[in-house]
Amino acid sequence: MKLKANGFWSTALLVALAASLSAQAPAPATQAPPAASGEQEKPTFKIQVDLVTQDIVVKDDKGNFIPDLKKEDFEIYEDGLKQDISSMTVVTGGRVTNVLAPPPPPPPEGIILPPTRPKNDVSGRIFVFFVDDLHLQFHNTGRVRDLFKRISKELVHEGDMFGIVSSGPSSIAVDMTYDKSRLDEAIKKIAGSELKPTDIINGPSGAEGPSEVRYRAHVAFSTINDLLTNLEQVHNRRKALIYVSDGYDFNPFQDARLGLMDPNSPFAQNEFARTQNQIQAQQNSDSGGSAAPGTDPFTQQQKQSETFADADLARELGEVTRQANRANVTMYTIDPRGLVGMGDIDEQVDPQQWNEYIRKSQDSLRVIAEETGGVAVVNQNDFSKALKRIDAETSDYYVLGFYSKNPDATKRRRQIEVKVARKGAQIWSRKEYVLKAPPVASSQRK
Repeated sequence: MKLKANGFWSTALLVALAASLSAQAPAPATQAPPAASGEQEKPTFKIQVDLVTQDIVVKDDKGNFIPDLKKEDFEIYEDGLKQDISSMTVVTGGRVTNVLAPPPPPPPEGIILPPTRPKNDVSGRIFVFFVDDLHLQFHNTGRVRDLFKRISKELVHEGDMFGIVSSGPSSIAVDMTYDKSRLDEAIKKIAGSELKPTDIINGPSGAEGPSEVRYRAHVAFSTINDLLTNLEQVHNRRKALIYVSDGYDFNPFQDARLGLMDPNSPFAQNEFARTQNQIQAQQNSDSGGSAAPGTDPFTQQQKQSETFADADLARELGEVTRQANRANVTMYTIDPRGLVGMGDIDEQVDPQQWNEYIRKSQDSLRVIAEETGGVAVVNQNDFSKALKRIDAETSDYYVLGFYSKNPDATKRRRQIEVKVARKGAQIWSRKEYVLKAPPVASSQRK
């Protein structure tokens, strides 16, 4: 699913088209001297250096934004090497001021195109709302809708550009727009469709654990990657992605799924797996082996294969956050469940396994937010306070740009550190960015 916007996406495509036309334009017709028969044509190497932009929120010890910083007050380090700041934009209250514009790129070879006209669309705030309804409980649908009504009232203001997309059956896909009525219409369509704990416990499991759990997570991550790819085309604006989800856990309720709990336990577990474990344990006992359930080779192999579930989740979350950092997008995650207590009465899930499930799912939301310079709103019921913080951070900020001094394209992942020469100043910004993968040579595609 791809998100489109008539203003920003089309402008980026026109620029790319103009660049491709200039690259494909024929050179002036001159008679080239014949090459010597014994000589081979020497390869030509080209290096493209793109402007790296960094969103920065600077506050004093009282939590107020500091709006009067100059270029000389900032220092940017990439992998420990100080960089030269080439551009600087200050946004205060949504008003954009270009303090230092980046130098124009060198003209391309061939046809020299006239300079492009400045864009009239200078929206200071860009929001994308991601409704991960595949990971939102159905009985919390009313709570989620109330959250988005509050977002529409307290976060989205006149002149803000926004879009909203869902991952599942809510089928929401609103292109970038200024019309808040489109958001109000989308809110009415939101409905959670997350798997219940008993669905996970009694559902089928593959070699890596519950297959449906992974499939749903992959759909959500794929949707997010499409959004981030589109947002990468927008420059010199702070781009905020509001990520509403219950979070992710690739290995939930393992003992209950594998039937390894006490047979007399009042809590839910997979009865088929429990029966198989009891039969296998009885056979082991008859042959002189251990009579403890879960000691058979099949169950041990299943547990061992699921050992790497947490590592797999961390890897996939890392791919999402690296894509967000490459697009310079700040992600704010919100758990609409609020302060989570015990599980539902009709689910009867073991409390210890339930708490572990909640902890892992909330930790996944923390990783997404913290690795992209955002904030995770988890385990709290005061959403208004969190929305006020998001509103402030997206209204007052700096955008600094620099051209990396490291031309090595193979060094894709790069750490960023920002320092401010102002006593008591606190900084919020992304910690790293990742270069795009180099294009595959035509000889390697064959």
